[in-house]
Amino acid sequence: MALHPQAEAYLKLFPTDLGTPLAEITPAAVAEMRALDGFAEQRGPIVPLPVVRDEVAGGVPVRVYRADDGAHPLPALVYFHGGGWVFGSVARNDALARDLAVRTGAVVVSVDYRLAPEHPFPAAADDARTALEDVFARPAFYGADPARVAVLGDSAGGNLAAVAAWQARDAGLRLAHQVLVYPITDTAMDTPSYRAYATGYGLGADEMAWFVAQYGGDPADPRLSPLRLADMAGLAPATVLTAECDPLRDEGEAYAARLEEAGVPVEYRCYAGAVHGFFGLPGFFDQAVEARRYVAARLKEALA
Repeated sequence: MALHPQAEAYLKLFPTDLGTPLAEITPAAVAEMRALDGFAEQRGPIVPLPVVRDEVAGGVPVRVYRADDGAHPLPALVYFHGGGWVFGSVARNDALARDLAVRTGAVVVSVDYRLAPEHPFPAAADDARTALEDVFARPAFYGADPARVAVLGDSAGGNLAAVAAWQARDAGLRLAHQVLVYPITDTAMDTPSYRAYATGYGLGADEMAWFVAQYGGDPADPRLSPLRLADMAGLAPATVLTAECDPLRDEGEAYAARLEEAGVPVEYRCYAGAVHGFFGLPGFFDQAVEARRYVAARLKEALA
């Protein structure tokens, strides 16, 4: 299918994800790129909330959002941002976390996990697990109901959410739901969608290879490639979203299929003509608003 008109217009402005030749990305350039956010206005409004506070979860910085006065326990949604394990932060994804708090009615715990290459694999996965376990261990601190906890992540954050979900299962922690938005589920980078959308669609195959190289790790390790997990039975029910014109599309679809084969309730939705990253940019993409409505409805049902 052809690109969505909004995706086509977006790619004319931003033909590649990083916007910089890979050979020119030095450590100093990484630091500079982290400090800038050219999409700030497109990430959505900064909705005022009665509770927004910075905390520490087992040594991991987090930001807690509530759309109510905090008088009663709420379901909890632990959110992991994207950025190829190299970029992104709680501050950069502040608008999305606020939006999720309003849409879902949950207390949102946004995780500021350590970034590569300074902190290679499995630092980000370890931080994701630590933060999630802390919500279960100290629900009163977050004003959360430990019987109603879900995870959500996009791109590399989807990878961390998927990994945290199977680690929670193995630790005996019951997750109510997992939402994976165009997740990285395997680092083989050999699917048909990788070949079809290698260049010209924003996130390129060469850029993904660069991100993976910064993070490191063994491609066979399910903490890096959750699609390689041997046993998916008993994982939390899932919602998996992908973008049609995205190198990561096929591995997201494959992960949803593996979950279904293991008896895990799952809904999979691919957004026609969309490109990687659309979920975080409602200022560019109407599909971002549609996807957030869908995700919020799925979470409300799961966390009821």
